Amino acid sequence: MRKNRRSRVPAVDALRGLAILAMVAYHFCFDLRYFGLLRADFENDPFWLSARALIVASFMLLVGMSLVLALRSGATRDAFWRRFALIAACALAVSAGSYLMFPDRFIYFGVLHCIAVATLLAAPLVARPRTALAVGLAIIVAGVAFAHPAFDARALSWLGFTTMKPPTEDFVPLAPWSGLVFVGIALAHALTRVDFRPIAPLARLPRATQWLGRHSLAIYMIHQPILLGVLWVIVRH
Repeated sequence: MRKNRRSRVPAVDALRGLAILAMVAYHFCFDLRYFGLLRADFENDPFWLSARALIVASFMLLVGMSLVLALRSGATRDAFWRRFALIAACALAVSAGSYLMFPDRFIYFGVLHCIAVATLLAAPLVARPRTALAVGLAIIVAGVAFAHPAFDARALSWLGFTTMKPPTEDFVPLAPWSGLVFVGIALAHALTRVDFRPIAPLARLPRATQWLGRHSLAIYMIHQPILLGVLWVIVRH
């Protein structure tokens, strides 16, 4: 949903900015390994697995919170669909770009794909925080507790419930990750009732942090080409 000034909460922008910084740092380390400049086991090391999980979880929670803030600001249906179309288009661009670089491991359902679909699923519950919380927790529990080989096929793997991670550079299936969007809706309602005081200190971070949070989608789309380009130049010279 498109956010106007009334929907802006400096602390939430700062929180989103911190998530963006963490994501860029993670991808920078990943790119260093790609160019042979860092030895790191992103696929098995608990540190890197936990870092990725925390980053993805923060983004999914913030999606749910943003839906509530847009509702509070009076965002229209047209604004919602424009925002959804933009995210979906960016998800397709990520798939196309990753296919050019990693044709055997391209991103067919990464974080933007999950955000786009989860946004559609969660939108009807934006004004019902208790129901959203129950649904979100159920999705998380189901995604963690249940797995079946039938979901290992690419046609179904995006739902979750896989017994193994499919061959792709980024994989964020609906279960359990979309559950955090529903939880984010409940969290935003709880924070709204106390005027966001529990996270208010984040607003005192440098203004650049809030700027990053306000432009998170654009930064997500451009940071990897920039990082890869800079590292390519460094390695070549």
